[in-house]
Amino acid sequence: MNPQILLFLGVAVVLVFMLAVFSIRIIRPFEKGLVERLGKFQRILEPGLNLIMPFMDTVLKVDMREVVLDVPPQMVITRDNVNVEVDCVVYAQVTDPFRSRYEISNYILAATKLAQTNLRNVIGELDLDACLTSRDEINGQLRDVLDTATDKWGVKVNRVELQRIDPPRDITEAMSRQMKAERDKRAAILEAEGLKQAEITKAEGHKRSQILDAEGFAAAVKTKADAEKYKKITVAQGEGEAILTVFNSIHEGKPDNELITLKYLEMLPKLAEGDANKIFMPYEASGIISSLAVMVEGVKDPAKAPKKPIETNL
Repeated sequence: MNPQILLFLGVAVVLVFMLAVFSIRIIRPFEKGLVERLGKFQRILEPGLNLIMPFMDTVLKVDMREVVLDVPPQMVITRDNVNVEVDCVVYAQVTDPFRSRYEISNYILAATKLAQTNLRNVIGELDLDACLTSRDEINGQLRDVLDTATDKWGVKVNRVELQRIDPPRDITEAMSRQMKAERDKRAAILEAEGLKQAEITKAEGHKRSQILDAEGFAAAVKTKADAEKYKKITVAQGEGEAILTVFNSIHEGKPDNELITLKYLEMLPKLAEGDANKIFMPYEASGIISSLAVMVEGVKDPAKAPKKPIETNL
């Protein structure tokens, strides 16, 4: 084969290879490409394999990932004239690669300086106590201000976090003493409340105990009274039944006057028992004695015995 033809083919292959190399651009998943053709913006390249015109197009890659901007510490004067050292961290992300490239030369530096100035403005409107207790509010205000300012650059501020707020040493010592005094005060109040509650609980327990004792004593007295009442009722009922039984037995036996007289005489010694020196005899005693005398005479002399029953005025 002719050497000239071989040389021509070799040069052609090299040119094709070079054209292929300069015509292909690979964009990674977290990037986007800006195509400039002869110094003029042409289009945006998406992630993947892209073709461009070699020697005419230039590709500028823009990182679309979220970046962390570390705002350096600075001294800020609060509204109550206290110098505090503050710093923060800004989380930003490119949303429009075209504006982030052509609207500002370095959006990272611009966002950092903007965060510094706005941090001074926000802290300067608050007291020291508010600065220490309102971190979320400060973060929200800074994020809103920075997001509004960076929207023109195609950058979105997602979060702003304060890292530290350091007051001067003398202020810190005073705050420590104040905090210690406040804790001692709360401890004393809690201790007093505990003693008060303990005394109240003890008094309520004593009161409840006395109430239960009184209720128990009343119940015992009532139970005893009921028992005594039941006992008396039972005894009375028994005595009544006994009297009724005796009465019925006597009437069923049909006693005569002599038997009644003898029973009456048997009861006289019992009536005479005791310390009394007087004995009251019923007015029928004379009749009983006369009947008794007649009965004695009848025993001695049956002929003198009465022919009919002796009547006594009982």
